[in-house]
Amino acid sequence: MVKAVRLGKKEVSNFADPYITVDCCSNHNGDMDLCKKMIDAAVECGVDAVKFQAWGFDIFSRSCYSDDERQQELMDKSPVLKKLFTEIHPQLKQEMEEYQLSKEQFREIKKYCDQKNITFFCTPLNKEWADFLVDELKMEIIKVASMDLNNYPFLAYLAKKGKPIILSTGMSSMTEILTAVETITKNGNNQIVILHCLSIYPTPPEITNLNNIDMLRDHFDFPIGFSYNSPGFTMPIAAVAKGACVIEQHFTIDKNLPGWDHKISAEPADMKIVVEECRKVQKALGKYHRIISDAELQKRHHFRRSIIVTRDMKAGEVITLNDIDYKRPGIGLEPEKNQFVIGRTLRRNLKEDDLISFDDLI
Repeated sequence: MVKAVRLGKKEVSNFADPYITVDCCSNHNGDMDLCKKMIDAAVECGVDAVKFQAWGFDIFSRSCYSDDERQQELMDKSPVLKKLFTEIHPQLKQEMEEYQLSKEQFREIKKYCDQKNITFFCTPLNKEWADFLVDELKMEIIKVASMDLNNYPFLAYLAKKGKPIILSTGMSSMTEILTAVETITKNGNNQIVILHCLSIYPTPPEITNLNNIDMLRDHFDFPIGFSYNSPGFTMPIAAVAKGACVIEQHFTIDKNLPGWDHKISAEPADMKIVVEECRKVQKALGKYHRIISDAELQKRHHFRRSIIVTRDMKAGEVITLNDIDYKRPGIGLEPEKNQFVIGRTLRRNLKEDDLISFDDLI
């Protein structure tokens, strides 16, 4: 039995009304006015929550990147690390120092979200920020970044906070996902939502692999969602059609703003389509079992056919196959009942195109 998980004001489960959240990532550019405009735009789009990332160069330097004397040795061994330390790292350092948010700013953001009646949550990258977000700001949902899925000691620590955990699975093998979920549950937390995710920015359609949503649902007794790190609305809508109950998508109010995440994010016009169309698709999924609506049942009278006579006939005549046809409206005997009409004797006179009823037959 798949467990439902409460996220903020909504209970989520597979194929249910999707919980849609925007990932503000670094697109606030460290500017509180811009940040509040993003929150306002998200509210206008009708999303359920806004998500942030508690990061900055100080956090990354302590918990994400090696910044010690071994860098040269590592660069000599790996072209990937050489590019990281010589190209990406300096750029990230500059942008992180400019765009990071302080704890005081996060207090203001949380307060603003509360005023706007929209759920705030955030991705912590270390224990200090997890404590601040959950214990002080009373954050209702913990988001685990894909890069921390195999950081099992950290997952154990987060699990003990007792809050619902949304787990992104980018870059992760099935074994790692199984271990991550087991780590969280063994530490007393059964409130998990697993997101199918690819850590490619933007994500090409040919590697999006939405069928993984079905695979994850087959293997886990937890709701399955979809995290999309790209602009556009096609993939989130398709994910909801596959039963995804949580949609997370990068968000910006202007793709032309400076910063590395804006160009891979959805603008408000697209995000509004995501929200509206995902909810339409979820409602349109309906039930597994065949159900005919009352409206369709009424349509039967207008569009289906009934058995009629093809000529004027008198009482006492025996009806043959050539004496009947099938025409609208569908308020008489259905065509499949012709076997109970052919060979029967008329009780009364009928005119051409009259409907036949069993009362007309001896």
